[in-house]
Amino acid sequence: MTLNQHSQKPCLEDEQSFGQDPESVRETDHYQQEYIEQFTDRWDSLIDWEARTEAEGDFFIKILREHGAKTVLDVATGTGFHSISLLKEGFDVTSADGSPNMLARAFKNARDNDHLLRTRQADWRFLNRDIHGEFDAVICLGNSFTHLFRERDRRKALAEYYAVLKHDGILILDHRNYDRLLDGGAAVRSGKGNVYCGKDVNVSPEHVDEGLARFQYAFSDGSTYHLNMFPLRNGYVRRLMNEVGFQKISTFGDYLPGHHDPDFYVHVAEKAYCFDGDNTAM
Repeated sequence: MTLNQHSQKPCLEDEQSFGQDPESVRETDHYQQEYIEQFTDRWDSLIDWEARTEAEGDFFIKILREHGAKTVLDVATGTGFHSISLLKEGFDVTSADGSPNMLARAFKNARDNDHLLRTRQADWRFLNRDIHGEFDAVICLGNSFTHLFRERDRRKALAEYYAVLKHDGILILDHRNYDRLLDGGAAVRSGKGNVYCGKDVNVSPEHVDEGLARFQYAFSDGSTYHLNMFPLRNGYVRRLMNEVGFQKISTFGDYLPGHHDPDFYVHVAEKAYCFDGDNTAM
């Protein structure tokens, strides 16, 4: 453990392996160093499961059922919020994450909710190496896709999602409204967002440029953590999905169709082949 020489207290920034120049850390493979145990232990208070359930309602459940999905691969399960919610609704869920700390917490959360989570540690870029079988739906939620800093990694991950889906499967992927942030707006308009709902934590951007969004997570107990993420523009994500092969892409803002300037975008990308050439629904 590294100590700050002035305060003689553990320096969490060092524990998260950002070093002396945190704004220089723009690496896809860095996420495991970011999600240290102390941070994942506080992740559920960041989410606030009850408040997040109220904010989302049956949005994801409804979309999955409308598309006839029964088997779901949650590729960014985190501490298990969506995996456990879907299990409670009767879906057959496989839960994957690249962080062993997150998977351990998710497994415990599922057990506390009387469910057994089927977990896999997997790198999205090699998903089919670690995950076997096909699924009706893949979900990548919680702003997780922004951990990929290189375009070739984003394309590879999307191609892996595409490959693991059945012929008529869907991908559901979300991300922050980085367009607003990059164009000089606030990360969240006012109050708490509908993804990070916790009342005892303040989330704020410390640095933003076209290649990095560095966020600070300040908890009420005095602990502070950081995440470095790539700021994905909405139109860019839709274009990548289309170029990888997804036929029809519907985009929602804060769980509403056609809602502009939301806190979060949610994309529903369909694999089923579209003959009419219409592949950009809004």
